Formats: sequence, C-alpha cells, structure tokens
Amino acid sequence: MSASKTKAWIQAFRLRTLPLAFSSILLGAFLASASDYFNGVILGLSLLTTLFLQVLSNLANDYGDARSGVDGDEREGPSRTVQTGLISQAEMKSALFICAGLALISGVALIIYSLPDQWGYTLTFLVMGFGAIAAAIKYTVGKNPYGYAGFGDLFVLIFFGYVGVLGTYFLYAQSISMDLLLPATTCGLFSVAVLNVNNIRDIESDRKTGKYSIPVRLGRSKAVVYHWFLLLSGLLTSVVYGVLHEFQWSGWLFLLVTPLVFINARAVYTKKTSQELDPFLKQMALTTLLYVVLFGWALL
Repeated sequence: MSASKTKAWIQAFRLRTLPLAFSSILLGAFLASASDYFNGVILGLSLLTTLFLQVLSNLANDYGDARSGVDGDEREGPSRTVQTGLISQAEMKSALFICAGLALISGVALIIYSLPDQWGYTLTFLVMGFGAIAAAIKYTVGKNPYGYAGFGDLFVLIFFGYVGVLGTYFLYAQSISMDLLLPATTCGLFSVAVLNVNNIRDIESDRKTGKYSIPVRLGRSKAVVYHWFLLLSGLLTSVVYGVLHEFQWSGWLFLLVTPLVFINARAVYTKKTSQELDPFLKQMALTTLLYVVLFGWALL
C-alpha cells in the first residue's frame, strides 16, 4: 500500500473521534471499579470493541455521505476520502465488512468472557452488539439513514451514554443501580453536544442536500439554545449524583471541566464559519474525556 493510500485510510478512520468513543467505556469501568468490580481483561476487550465500532461508524459515514450526495462541493466540513476519490466506493465497502467482522469477533469474545454460562444475559448483549453494528452503519448508509432524519442525537445519547456506560458496568458487576443513569446521562449529553457542534457547522450544506439534522430543523439560533441545554443538563445530572452520594470536596473534581464547557457553549454562539467551529468538535470531545477521568479519579 502506498504512503498516500495509507494516509487516506488514516484520514477515513478519523482517529480524533476515539477519545469520545472511549469515554463511555472508561466511565463504566470507573464506576465498576469504585464498587470493587474492576477487571482488566473486560476493559481491554471493551476498548477494542469500541475502537472497531467507532471506526466502522466513521467509514460508514464517509461512504454513506458520498453515495447520498451530502459530501458535495458545498460541504463545509473536512473533506471525505470517498467523495474526493482517495478511496473508491468498492474499497470502502470492503473495509466496512472487515471492520464489522472485527467488531463482532471482539464483542463476542467480550460477552463470553464477561458472562460465562449466563445465556440470558449473553443473548441480550449479543442483540445489543448487533444493534450497535447496525446503528454504526445505518447512520448514513441505506435507503432511510436515521442520521439524515434527525435521529442521530437520540442514538448518540443511547449508545454513548446508556449502552456504553451502563452496559460496560453490567459486564463487570452483572447488576446495575438506577442512580448510575445520572453520570451515564452526562456522558451521553456531552457526546450529543459534540454531534451538535458538527451539525451546526454543516447546517447550510446539510439543508441544501436534504440532511435534516436537529440544527437544520431548529435553525441556527434555536440549535445554539439546544446546545446550551445539552451542556448544562449534562453538568446538572452529575451534580445531582454527587449530592445523592454526599461527595466530599474531592468528589467534585469533575466540575473543573465547567470553564471548558462554557468555552464550547460560547464558541457555538459566537463562531459562525465552519473553520472557526471545527476545532471545538475536538475540544468538546476532549472535555468529555477529561470529565470522565476527573469523575473516575474522584470516585476512586
């Protein structure tokens, strides 16, 4: 493989999305470890499975947007590899099958190791795993991709919040408590905020190509209000968790991300061009990861 082709594949993998993808897995592991359920093998397999799923989602997004015409000349975000011809549609389709297969193998190994001889739970997690693979692909691929209909936010909340955090915790503990919904909601809402920055950045090009994301449906002004709602609600749910668990001063370390959250919120309000907004995708993803690390450190 030539150096230019290798570079194109690395670009298609969009590795800058991995910190956000890993955040929910790490939060679930921190919560489990705080309850004395940690297992390094489960963590490793969880991260590996998430890596394959996130890369699968990124490749499917590249492939689907090129086929649908969303990645046209007027698109304002970073260029994609299929749309620019760096990778052919046939090559990308083959990569989707390979990545889906790797995610399935890793996921099955994770489930079998975590839930030995518990066939009810095993089948449940297998269904969830197939759902995660289908969700990664159907975001932009197929006749009716849900990402184009404005349902991307809901699926991100479900998979980056509840499935990612609570599902990971369950693999360690084989039980769950309702209060864990609160930090899981924070992780999910912060992840939706990353998607919202992306969709506000691309609002004009998406509108012209028929991609009806939440910002396209709401308009830019209301999408900014929606962004503030996501960020403030995300902070609030973790504050409620801290109050319920009577955190000592060290337990509130996660609030150190508050200035970064407000920097992101202000940027979405004041920055108007794609070039100005693009860095705040990475900034919000890293803020989410920092929240998870600080929250987990405080728990331990």
